[in-house]
Amino acid sequence: MSIFSKIKNAIFGHPAAAAEQASTSPSPSAGLQVEPSATTAAPIGGTAPVTPATSGAAPAASANTRTASQPVDIAPILDSAVKQSGQKLDWKHSIVDLMKALGMDASLAERKELADELGYPGEKDGSAAMNTWLHKALLKKLSENGGKVPAELLD
Repeated sequence: MSIFSKIKNAIFGHPAAAAEQASTSPSPSAGLQVEPSATTAAPIGGTAPVTPATSGAAPAASANTRTASQPVDIAPILDSAVKQSGQKLDWKHSIVDLMKALGMDASLAERKELADELGYPGEKDGSAAMNTWLHKALLKKLSENGGKVPAELLD
């Protein structure tokens, strides 16, 4: 799995993202009229099993399924991850801190791999320029993939 996919899955699969999804999603049964379940009773004195009747309604989609029309607000998720980490991390300005907040390896090797994935054109030496570029490129890519990123971080 790519480093970007790991980051995206860590954010979009975070419990806060699921809670946000549930609170903004319409109820799967909203607007549906479902008939009460009926049973077909066995004949009196018979031993045939009781067979539930079906209403013909299709199974509801998973509540965790996110659609393009429902972006995941990454700021509260990452703020929560920082709080849970117990460390003083600045995910809004540091790629290393963002990765650490998600419990990921933020080593140079991992950042080099992320740089390859995101198309970093410079030397992959862990410089401030590389890290700044990675941070901006990552936030932009999260935004393009269904993440709601604070506007000031996309400049």
